[in-house]
Amino acid sequence: MVRLKNEIRESVWRRLTEEKTARFPGARGRIPNFAGAAQAAERLSGLEVWQRARVIKCNPDSPQQPLRKRALEEGKVVYMAVPRLTSPRCFLELDPATVGSPYHASTIKGAFKAGRPVHPREMRPIDLVVCGAVAVRRDGARLGKGGGYSDLEYALVTALGLLDPSTPVTTTVHSRQVLDEPVPMTRHDIVVDYVATPEELIVCEPVYDRPRGIYWDDLGDKLKDVPVLQEMAEARGP
Repeated sequence: MVRLKNEIRESVWRRLTEEKTARFPGARGRIPNFAGAAQAAERLSGLEVWQRARVIKCNPDSPQQPLRKRALEEGKVVYMAVPRLTSPRCFLELDPATVGSPYHASTIKGAFKAGRPVHPREMRPIDLVVCGAVAVRRDGARLGKGGGYSDLEYALVTALGLLDPSTPVTTTVHSRQVLDEPVPMTRHDIVVDYVATPEELIVCEPVYDRPRGIYWDDLGDKLKDVPVLQEMAEARGP
């Protein structure tokens, strides 16, 4: 029997907590910070798609902070979404030429001080996506923490032509977050191409279709809660 998404999340959070592989600020309800996040980042940064990328969209969560720091050190521009996309300028642009310390700018607090808030229409085309994950499969299925905002961010930048289905999507996780069991997928769920753990790099087989933009019928309350969605909805008309 295929478990529900929330059942899978709870089991992963519980496993990481019980096995003491979760790090501050804890696992439950979050993209889990995990022991070995820096090693996973090192492994991912060896990919050719990482080395070629000049502009990266990266989630703001703790386990991907080593990747944000490395990207800035290597001269890459990093875009981080404002939590819950609550402003029309709903991304922070971290330009290594202006942010100062890569370590400081790669932290959530530091990014808000050093980054430049931008509207999605001001963003540069994206070469690589780094997303957080609660669980993944080797076939590219990914499960986030349940808010749906990573999927929505991907949909926004896709709809604006900032990336396309060939743009690589990556994540870093603990090996205990890599599952064999089925993970339910919907049409708006992000699919990953590469998964790095502290021990291995997983190249995922292309099994699932990628989201092609915003699925307006799936938005629910997010349409009224996200200003940039309201702008886009008004522009597209009835």
